Amino acid sequence: MNDIIRGATVLVTGAARGMGAIFARRAAEDGAAAIALWDIDEARANELAAELEKHGTKVCVYVVDVSDLDAIEAGAAQVRAEIGVPDVLINNAGIVKGAAFWEHDQRRDIDATIRINTLAPMWLTRDLLPEMMADTSRPKRILNIVSAAATLPNPGMSVYAASKWAVLGWSESLQLEFVKHRVDHIAVTSFCPSYVSTGMFEGARGPMLTPILTPETATQAAWSGMLSGKPIVMKPWTVKFAMALRGVLPTRAWDVVAERMGVYSSMDKFVGRTGANQR
Repeated sequence: MNDIIRGATVLVTGAARGMGAIFARRAAEDGAAAIALWDIDEARANELAAELEKHGTKVCVYVVDVSDLDAIEAGAAQVRAEIGVPDVLINNAGIVKGAAFWEHDQRRDIDATIRINTLAPMWLTRDLLPEMMADTSRPKRILNIVSAAATLPNPGMSVYAASKWAVLGWSESLQLEFVKHRVDHIAVTSFCPSYVSTGMFEGARGPMLTPILTPETATQAAWSGMLSGKPIVMKPWTVKFAMALRGVLPTRAWDVVAERMGVYSSMDKFVGRTGANQR
């Protein structure tokens, strides 16, 4: 399966830290020919680029505000010109604010969350997709980092959950469209982890039987799923279990279970990362 990465051009958004940086490292270790690092933190991205170039991989840093469609289009044009159309696209950039819905500022919180978490992966994928579809010379992959928040409602993360529910619906539908239209060389993977200890969800507590995932564990699961072309990956197992349980229980009965499992209180002590609270 490493043949998917070996010699490939890879683009990672939110690449300067956390899971994004680990994805970029995996791409370099697995023999990617070129990697595009997209992030708003140029200094950290440049440090990562210097590290990755030791693998003999060409690494280019792009300072792109993915909340801006014009910036995405300009960044994609730069990538095309400098390293070519990506064979592997990892839509990783994301932000979160944990608060009651009425405490969200409409522009700073609601608009920004929907733009970065929902619209950005759609915009970027749509920009690159025609050329990815036209090039059948090698397998292509699209990995969308979603969230367990896309599978269950949760107090304290209404806007974040909404942004991720939309991404999951789009991502899975896109995969089905490829199947329906026989676009056999591209596979889409939706990754839905519970809380990951990148700092983005600092203070959040995992529900009963649901450990906080390390970034390494989370990225390994997503990476393996992407390489194999698995449509959806949920980690840990309790994410899928809770989703199934909610589907069969009456709403009020599920609410009682969720309360006792600690699902509905998991964000009570959320503080997040100081500064830009990104993945």
